[in-house]
Amino acid sequence: QVHLVESGGGSVQAGGSLRLSCAASGYTYSNGWMAWFRQAPGKEREAVATIFTTRGTTYYAPSVQGRFTISLDSTKNTLYLQMNSLKPEDTAMYYCAADNGRVSGSWRRVDRYQFWGQGTQVTVSS
Repeated sequence: QVHLVESGGGSVQAGGSLRLSCAASGYTYSNGWMAWFRQAPGKEREAVATIFTTRGTTYYAPSVQGRFTISLDSTKNTLYLQMNSLKPEDTAMYYCAADNGRVSGSWRRVDRYQFWGQGTQVTVSS
């Protein structure tokens, strides 16, 4: 059974940084993708960044490119999202997600991912 648990959220001023963590237990799928999504109140859940667990290939949403970095520590089974130069529009609940390695299609699609964490809140004040 796959279990994803996010941590590291909080409140920060614009321009600040936060690092989110996602502890993954029971996730043993090869060729899988792990990702970070976010959802602001009244808005749809949107993809932020993704990483291919086997090769480390990464993709980012244009809105976070150059500011956020996704990484994976396989030895700790932990996914990270380093967020720098935060903006008020980055305020959202952030979710960790993972697929089973047998899915095709855009990494941005919510329905691509079978496993989700409970989320961690990030609030950026101006």
